[in-house]
Amino acid sequence: MSIIKTLAKQIKEYKKDTILSPVFVALETVMEVLIPFLMAYLIDDGINKNDMGAIYRIGGLLVLCAVLSLVFGILSGKYSARASAGFAKNLRKSMFYNVQNFSFSNIDKFSAASIITRHTTDITNVQMAFQMIIRVAFKMPLLLIFSLIMAFTVNAKLSLIFLVMVPFLAVGLYFIIKKAHPIFEYTFKIYDKLNEITQENIKGIRVVKSYVTEDEEINKFNNVSKEIYDNFSKAEKLVALNNPLMQFSADIVIILISLIGGIFIINTSLTTGELTSLISYAMQILMSLMMISMIFVMIMISRASAERIVEILNEESDLKNKENPIMEVKDGSISFENVCFSYTGNKDKECLKDINVQIKSGDTIGIIGGTGSSKTTFVQLIPRLFDVTEGSIKVGGIDVRDYDIETLRNQVAMVLQKNVLFSGTIKENMRWGDENATDEEIIKACKQAQADEFIRSFPDGYDTYIEEGGTNVSGGQKQRLCIARALLKKPKILILDDSTSAVDTKTDSLIRKAFKEELPDITKLIIAQRISSVQDADKIIVLDNGKINGVGTHDELLANNEIYREVYTSQTKNNE
Repeated sequence: MSIIKTLAKQIKEYKKDTILSPVFVALETVMEVLIPFLMAYLIDDGINKNDMGAIYRIGGLLVLCAVLSLVFGILSGKYSARASAGFAKNLRKSMFYNVQNFSFSNIDKFSAASIITRHTTDITNVQMAFQMIIRVAFKMPLLLIFSLIMAFTVNAKLSLIFLVMVPFLAVGLYFIIKKAHPIFEYTFKIYDKLNEITQENIKGIRVVKSYVTEDEEINKFNNVSKEIYDNFSKAEKLVALNNPLMQFSADIVIILISLIGGIFIINTSLTTGELTSLISYAMQILMSLMMISMIFVMIMISRASAERIVEILNEESDLKNKENPIMEVKDGSISFENVCFSYTGNKDKECLKDINVQIKSGDTIGIIGGTGSSKTTFVQLIPRLFDVTEGSIKVGGIDVRDYDIETLRNQVAMVLQKNVLFSGTIKENMRWGDENATDEEIIKACKQAQADEFIRSFPDGYDTYIEEGGTNVSGGQKQRLCIARALLKKPKILILDDSTSAVDTKTDSLIRKAFKEELPDITKLIIAQRISSVQDADKIIVLDNGKINGVGTHDELLANNEIYREVYTSQTKNNE
């Protein structure tokens, strides 16, 4: 029931359409049930008695019922389509909105491919099921009940045949649902894997081609695709039993009604018109049973999808604002006090241990360390992308957990290791930093990031279209554009996570010079592999295995820190 309640909340402004659809379905059903009843009178009182007046009168009513049935059917279809499409729209919106609020740990819980599948295939399944529920699932039980009532009204004894087939059909349907649902549930998980392979290949197509691994990737895709095919085939074979089961039941019922009904006509306990109407009601009853079974199958398929959608909707971010959060960041000073951090929350698996460091507002801080030394984790704790396991981090003298998350992150600009540009013009990408930035502000930020010169070399300049992921610019150009975008935020803290690794040393030097001269009040944290990128910093932090191995200026660390000295010596020799 919790799944139904969660999904029902997404109907929202489409409640009217959701209600009107079943109302018109009910009216359509009434018209359909009246037609066989009127047909019996037309045959018995009109045709058999050669009464043209009765034929015209009853025939007119039949035409009216048929027209009204058509009109009500069109209206129910219109409202059910609008309601289901709106329901799906709200689901997508709510899911996407909730994903935007996820912390990194929440995002890690679901793969990107899985989230995409839930936004597409799963929502489509639920949308179709919803439309069937408010239209077909509402109509068929009504048609079944009304037809049974009318059939018993015509001839109660002969109508008992219908009741004999119901248990037989119920057992068959239960068997199909019980066997097929687990297969559908498993198959949707394989869909995630298929999407993941497809997504990886499209993003990494240049790597695939450069390593000539197309055949291996095709085999990988084919194996997963075949697994989906095998499982779906198995489930569909079970579901396919539904139609012959229903058809068999329909044939048996019609044969029995015809045989027994013929005997009743001979015994004058049943008229030809009544037998005709009973056969019509038999078809309506069996059709409704068949459609009900199909609805159960659809709901069975969509149930797995609904569960996966609700998982996203009910997932709560690990990071939340406190009551009455602080809405202003005073300055860019940073303080790590006895900080420990573990991605799993397990103290035995901490990747940062006993971190204590004080950073003044406006300082430039270099961060050096080997692969796996937790440099990125260190800086990601500052804008509260993760919460510390122990200790506290203060920005502007206040614990980051006391700030409004949006306020804090607006004052901390990060250029991550994996630079991401979005499809759109350079100007549009820049305005991710500040949507209201003027052209002059964009140009100024690009000059500070040493991006203005190469942008102007493009035929369209700042209106140059950037392909998805920035595939039509070089790695160094992408890095500089991302730095410019971060500068447009006008943050109090700027974090560069190895963000100049693809630029040459001269450009790197010019970027650092621009930072020093034009951004003196911004606290700058620079993670780098090259000593030259951080040697002019006010302070350099050396991380080793999640601990601070040394803190000091370039000269102090050269004299006192073995790790720093080894890195410097190795890089100096390589440059000779």
